[in-house]
Amino acid sequence: MTVHFIGAGPGAADLITVRGRDLIASSPVCLYAGSLVPKELLDYAPSGARLVDTARMTLDQIVAEMLAAHASGHDVARLQSGDPSIFSAMAEQSRRLEAAGVPYDVTPGVPAFAAAAASLGRELTVPGVGQTVVLTRTSARATPMPDGEDLATLGRSRSTIVLHLAIQRIEAVVEELTPNYGADCPVAVVARASRDDEVVLRGTLADIAEQARDAGVVRTAVIIVGGVLTASEFPDSHLYSTARHRD
Repeated sequence: MTVHFIGAGPGAADLITVRGRDLIASSPVCLYAGSLVPKELLDYAPSGARLVDTARMTLDQIVAEMLAAHASGHDVARLQSGDPSIFSAMAEQSRRLEAAGVPYDVTPGVPAFAAAAASLGRELTVPGVGQTVVLTRTSARATPMPDGEDLATLGRSRSTIVLHLAIQRIEAVVEELTPNYGADCPVAVVARASRDDEVVLRGTLADIAEQARDAGVVRTAVIIVGGVLTASEFPDSHLYSTARHRD
């Protein structure tokens, strides 16, 4: 058997990949985070499949479900919100599977930051404005950040910063980023990206915290900071330039 870690996307059920959908349909066991993964994806599971909501389970309990499926020879569809490569807690699950000799594979999904950028209608790498994207989070109520990965340090490059799991600390985020980016730096907050109840807020470091408070946005949100959000005067990409096509 195999444990299939599947990126379930940012929230809209139709953003699952074809491969992910087919793996759900072929797996007798499906583990999913009920608070984050759209329930419609469970409709793809085969009749009689074991469906387990992991939202309130410990890591030990989740891995025990995988090991029980392995003992029975059943494939497992492990649905992870967004993409498994980013803030998915896949690393600690796969580490335990490796120790137990249980095979697994990974199917990517649409990450929340990509869905947020799509909702904003913006590219996060704009020629001459920003070519680097930093994906990070803050440490409140979570595992401490490694040395050198605090916002004050990361912000020195003035790269586009995308923050997950940080909306409850947005005032502190603003305080830590303002010295490097300036109070007038464009900011966007996208809550529940791609879902029917999506909320999009646009502003600057000076006013985004107040906007988020007024809108009642306290979870499941991405914060994007950087000049790429409002850039309009920038050179065309070399990919399509006349100079390149003359070469």
